Amino acid sequence: MIPKKSHYLTVKDYTVSNKEFDLLYNETLDMLITFPQPKADELAGYYESDDYISHTDSKKSGTDKLYQIVKKIALISKLKLINSFKTVDKNLLDVGCGTGDFLLTCKNNGWKVTGVEPNSKARKSAENKLREESVSEIYSEIYQLKNESQFDVITLWHVLEHVPNLDGYISSLKKLLKPNGILIVAVPNFKSYDANYYKQFWAAYDVPRHLWHFSKKSIRGLFAKQEMSVVKILPMIFDSFYVSLLSENYKIGKSNFLKAFYIGLASNIKAIGTKEYSSLIYVIKKPNINFKTI
Repeated sequence: MIPKKSHYLTVKDYTVSNKEFDLLYNETLDMLITFPQPKADELAGYYESDDYISHTDSKKSGTDKLYQIVKKIALISKLKLINSFKTVDKNLLDVGCGTGDFLLTCKNNGWKVTGVEPNSKARKSAENKLREESVSEIYSEIYQLKNESQFDVITLWHVLEHVPNLDGYISSLKKLLKPNGILIVAVPNFKSYDANYYKQFWAAYDVPRHLWHFSKKSIRGLFAKQEMSVVKILPMIFDSFYVSLLSENYKIGKSNFLKAFYIGLASNIKAIGTKEYSSLIYVIKKPNINFKTI
């Protein structure tokens, strides 16, 4: 997996352990690899924190409240994106569905939804939200889904960076996708301005929960191995502001809204030319299928 590697940066886990991890650069794929990566039986422990916001609906702190506001705006944008695809059955799989807000939004807008969420606390929250809805079961692992070619759209919103076996996971996603289906993958971009500015304090490194750190070249290369193509790349504009806010806290030990806003804005402005936004959405398809949107 790592034919050529060199040390890129040393980063601390600010959420749970305060341990340091190295980021190794894979020259072939143009991506970073967290080293050492936790063993399978250790990984769950790195998610056991009240500060891991995507597994809760917390609104306790100012940062929590900002996250929830941005999440509501993002839900509208995500729904608009999947509605733009020409699908027949509107079967959606959301991998890493967290507390279920995206599933609920899609269900309320005519989609037949299924979720995957490994974290038991977040999965329980999602199940409670969807209890009154005709939702398929929310699974703990993608490998529990046995039927192939069943989904029109599969979404992974900041999930791919968490999965241990990249090639095997991408292969499973491909099997679950209908021949004319669309795969949507959103991940942080370590080539963004805010990543380069904050360096070891950049919150989107989020070691060791983030095992991989992608560039556009690496995403294209990983999916090309499975004969899948990136057909469109879209920015996630709000990510630079939220990530910068967390990064300021890691860097100086407290929130600095004005500085975070400035860096987030600067990152988006610079990305107008470079196209290297803080986070990117990749629209991916199987081979030899005409890609059409409405």
